[in-house]
Amino acid sequence: MRTFAILLLLVIIAAAWFYIKRRPSAPSRITRGETLAIAESYVTHGWIPAEANAFHGVDPDGIRVDTPDANFQPADDDRGWWIAGQRNVGLPYKWGGFDTPEEFDRGLRAGRFAGDVYSAEKRRLLDDAVSTHAVGIDCSGYISRCWRLPRSYSTRELPQLCEPIADLARLEPGDIFNTHNSHVRLFAAWADAARTTAHVYEAKARVVRRDIPLQQMLDEGYSAWRYRGMRK
Repeated sequence: MRTFAILLLLVIIAAAWFYIKRRPSAPSRITRGETLAIAESYVTHGWIPAEANAFHGVDPDGIRVDTPDANFQPADDDRGWWIAGQRNVGLPYKWGGFDTPEEFDRGLRAGRFAGDVYSAEKRRLLDDAVSTHAVGIDCSGYISRCWRLPRSYSTRELPQLCEPIADLARLEPGDIFNTHNSHVRLFAAWADAARTTAHVYEAKARVVRRDIPLQQMLDEGYSAWRYRGMRK
C-alpha cells in the first residue's frame, strides 16, 4: 500500500510538472496601474478624420471593409458613430486591429480607413478578413496592448496566458472576462458595493469604458481570467 501511495504521488508530481512546462510563459510583465493607464489612453484618444478615412466596399486586396463612420447605418446596426472633419474620441474598432493610438494617427494621415466593423463573415474567415488598409483596434488586440504583449493574442489564445478565476470576489483591476472566439473585456473595478456590476473597458464600435451587470456576462458565457505576467 505504501509503495502504491508513493507511485501515485510521483505520477501526480510528474503530471503537474508536465502541465507547468506546457503552459506558455508570460511574454510580458506589467502592473495593474499600468494596464489601466493604457486602457484609458485608448478611450480618451482624440482624432479628426478626413472623408478619405471612411470606406464601404472591397479594399485593394479584395477584403470587405466598413468603417464605423456616421454614414454606416445598416438596418438594426448602431455602430456607425465617427464624423469626418470633427474631433472624435476613442479609437474605432477594426477587425484584427492591433494599433497603438500613435500608429492609428499615422495611418489616418496616410489615408487609411478608420476602423472596420465586425461581421459574421469576418468571424468565419478570421485572419483572412483582416484589411491592411484600415487602422484601429479589436477587442483582443486591445487587451494585448493593455498587457503589453508582443503581438495580438486572440480570444482563443488569451486564456493560455492566464489562470482561471473561480471566485469572482477575487477579481482585481487588469483581469479579463473572456468568451472563446468571441469577445473579451478588461475588468477595472466593481461599480457597486454588492459587486453585482463590473466597470469594464472594451473595444466595440470604439474603445469605451462602461458598467455591465455581472450576471449578464455570466449568462452570456463569459469566464474570468488573470494574466500570469500581472504584477501589483
